[in-house]
Amino acid sequence: MSATLDMLLMNPQVDAAEHSPATPVEAVLVRAVLEGDRDGFEQLYGLYAPLVHGILLARVPRAEVDDLVQDIFFHAFKKLHTLRDGSAFGPWIAMIARNRAVDFHRRSKETVEINDELRGSEAHDSRATEILELIRSLPEAYRETLVLRLVEGMTGPEIAERTGLTAASVRVNLHRGMKLLRKRLGFMEGL
Repeated sequence: MSATLDMLLMNPQVDAAEHSPATPVEAVLVRAVLEGDRDGFEQLYGLYAPLVHGILLARVPRAEVDDLVQDIFFHAFKKLHTLRDGSAFGPWIAMIARNRAVDFHRRSKETVEINDELRGSEAHDSRATEILELIRSLPEAYRETLVLRLVEGMTGPEIAERTGLTAASVRVNLHRGMKLLRKRLGFMEGL
């Protein structure tokens, strides 16, 4: 069953006549939310929370991500009326997430994240943190697409659709990012 059909079946307030194959589901949901349907925003959250989570995970300490995701969606709900094109919800909320990550670093003082090594936890958790830090050290275009693919489990086409990037750009970023990550992981294995 398609996501569009799921959305229409799960949300009886959205009129099927309002949705045509040419109208993206996001545009229908945005319109419904602006008309007072809060369930529509819950559906937007379900569609886009992994995207926002992945963008933040590539940029801020892991312990801060969940709170920032909630903050970003709250902000988006309040500012949804400023979105000119409902079908651009994905790139719009991605931009908000990137900006919020920049703001986080501007506001935060130098801190030390209590990570798995400092807690003395299992080695595999420490290794996952180490790999995430390696991904965060990659160029921005690569780290975001890699986190969305490897951590959030999105496919290349899903990343393209939700971020507003072209499918070709996503493929290139994933390919080059994985190549660079493998190279850095190989370097670390040699240490």
